[in-house]
Amino acid sequence: MDQIKHSHIEVTGLKLHIAEIGTGSRVVIFLHGFPEVWYTWRHQMVALSNAGFRAITPDFRGYGLSDQPINPQTASFKDLVCDLLGIVDRLAISKAFLIAKDFGVRPAYLFALQHPERVAGVITVGIPYIPPAPSTFHTHLPEGFYISRWQETGRAEADFGRFDAKTVVRKIYTMFSRSEIPIAKENEEIMDLVGPETPLPSWFSEEDLANYGSLYEKSGFQTALQLPYRSMNEEYDIPDPVLKIPLLTIMGEEDYFLKFPGIQDYINSGKLKEFAPESEIIFLPQGTHFAHEQLPQVVNKLILNFLCNHTRRLESN
Repeated sequence: MDQIKHSHIEVTGLKLHIAEIGTGSRVVIFLHGFPEVWYTWRHQMVALSNAGFRAITPDFRGYGLSDQPINPQTASFKDLVCDLLGIVDRLAISKAFLIAKDFGVRPAYLFALQHPERVAGVITVGIPYIPPAPSTFHTHLPEGFYISRWQETGRAEADFGRFDAKTVVRKIYTMFSRSEIPIAKENEEIMDLVGPETPLPSWFSEEDLANYGSLYEKSGFQTALQLPYRSMNEEYDIPDPVLKIPLLTIMGEEDYFLKFPGIQDYINSGKLKEFAPESEIIFLPQGTHFAHEQLPQVVNKLILNFLCNHTRRLESN
């Protein structure tokens, strides 16, 4: 961890925080989800650096140590794609592998569709490739579905505001580590789904929680509620939604996302191969929504196998 260097670069008028380790032309860019920041990729960054890769992890705008957007309530996934393009341009990176988790997969997939010449391959944790489109999951789930609640302006702010940032992160990490979709009762709030005495997941330490808590104390949750939750109905002009680059998706068998309506059928039907012909999914027994933090050695091995195989392919062409 001490070897990871931190800096800021100005992109699209904002100073974005960049965590980086390693050198050379074999570049990997990590994209986080929520309730995550750059720190979520700590295990992978060190492992890839030791294997000869340059690992770069930005905090998204409004997250961690990056600047808040001027108008957080209008921040969009398109902004994140522009930020990513600005990062690779500013750092003079001609082509990179993208590794993404949770909602970070959407800017990764969008960037790969719009700038395929800049992407050597994509690895995602938890969410397979689905052609970018407004989310419809909420139409098949009860009113208390956590995403529906967090899309409701004011309600999530009031729910989160009852606790300090560290407690909010504790509750969300614990809740998202379960195998069931978080759904509250009509007279219950999402934060109440995790009681104060509920222990942290065994693989998530108090030190980890302190790191996350301090970063969300700085950033707050305003942009995090907009991106991703209140931007999920964003429209995209993608003429060809077929992803034509190598893709590996790593999914925990206990990840609650697998219980989202239609996901299992989509994966099992072969539709995924239609939209991402060079894709592969690997399922990890006992793996949760945070497989990369829960099972870092297993995930690191899968990542390195993919990177090394496709790096050799690129270098032989």
